[in-house]
Amino acid sequence: MTDSDNEFHNKLKALVGQPTGGAGKPSVAPDPVNQPMIRHWAYALADMNPVYLDPEFAAASRFGGIVSPPVMLQTWTMPSPKLEGIGERGGAPMEITNNPTAFLDEAGYSSTVATNSEFEIERYPRLGDVISATSVFEDVSDEKKTAKGTGFFLTWLITYTDQNGEVLGRQRFRVLRFRPAS
Repeated sequence: MTDSDNEFHNKLKALVGQPTGGAGKPSVAPDPVNQPMIRHWAYALADMNPVYLDPEFAAASRFGGIVSPPVMLQTWTMPSPKLEGIGERGGAPMEITNNPTAFLDEAGYSSTVATNSEFEIERYPRLGDVISATSVFEDVSDEKKTAKGTGFFLTWLITYTDQNGEVLGRQRFRVLRFRPAS
C-alpha cells in the first residue's frame, strides 16, 4: 500500500462519527407534525390506519390522539428542494456547501447508489411535535467489488428527536460510492 493509498484509507475511516454534511447542526422540520401532511401521506400510501386519520378512534387508542406514521420521520425534516440550477448540481435538489466525501469523487468513486434504509422507532410523532434530525457517519466498509463497480459502502445514522430532545427514532441509511464498472 502506498502512502497515498494509506492516506486515502485513513481519510475514509476518519469519516466515522463525523457529521454527514452541513455544519453538523441538526436539521429542524420547517413545520410541526400536522394533520394535513399525515392525511396526504396516508392517502398516497393507502395506509388508512385510524390512529392517523380518526381523532375519536385515536383518542381512545394507546396513543391518546392522532399520531404520524413513524416512517414519516424523514419526511418532516426534509428541506424544500431548490430546483434552480439542479442540472448543474448533477440532479441534487439542494446546494451542498460542505461535502465531507468530496475526496471520494476526486479519487474516481463518483457514482452513488442507495442500497438500503432501516428504521428503529422509539415513539410515534404526535401532532405539534417539532422534529429535528442529526446525521453522522456510522460505518465505512473496506473496498468491495460489486456488479456496479468497485467501491465503499457508507452508512450514516440519522437520529430524530422532538422539541424536548426525546429520541423518536433512528434511521440507518447505506449507500455504495463506486467507480463504475466498464
